[in-house]
Amino acid sequence: METIKKEKQFDAVNMMREIRDKISSETQNMTFEELKAYIKQQLADNKAKLIGQQ
Repeated sequence: METIKKEKQFDAVNMMREIRDKISSETQNMTFEELKAYIKQQLADNKAKLIGQQ
């Protein structure tokens, strides 16, 4: 039986790795307080809410 390789149009694993690496490089030397401020700012910039908030 032959396996058919299909080219992916969207690679979710690769995208997640790129996002994680970007965030890691931006936050690598931050204190806990700086990290909390970074997260709060990112949520505000993206108009996102924490899980459980409405």
